[in-house]
Parts: sequence; structure tokens; C-alpha cells
Amino acid sequence: MSGSPEKARARAEAKFQKQQQAAEAGAKATAEHEAQAQAVEANTARLRSLRLTKEAADKEARAKTKPAETSGKIKSAAAKKKPSP
Repeated sequence: MSGSPEKARARAEAKFQKQQQAAEAGAKATAEHEAQAQAVEANTARLRSLRLTKEAADKEARAKTKPAETSGKIKSAAAKKKPSP
């Protein structure tokens, strides 16, 4: 490696700058990934809450219906089935 100390210093400086840029890009990518993961978690929690609320409302609505209605549905389904010859 023949060359002046100024050229060696310039190469070292350029290499250092590239490493710094790569480190900054990596940190930025990590931050974006974490932000996206938090957004997904928040959306999942929101959707879970909505689902549980709807399930509770459906369960309450089923509890308020008359028991005769449900037994009638079972009977009508059984009446539709014909015995095979």
C-alpha cells in the first residue's frame, strides 16, 4: 500500500462515513418496524374489543328470546329430514 497519509486518511474517513450512514439507516428501519408493530397491536386490541362486545350483545339477545322459538327451529330442522328408504 503505497500512498500518502492524506489519501489513507481520506479513505478511512469515507469508510467511517459509510458505516455511520448504515448505522443510522438501521436505526431508522428498526424504529419504523417497532412503530408498525405497535399499530398492529393497537388495531388487534380494538378489533378484539369490538368482537367481544358484539358476542356479549348476541348472547344477551339470545337469552331474551323465548325458549319455544329455539325448540321450534330444532323441530323444523328435524321435520325436513326424511328417512331414507
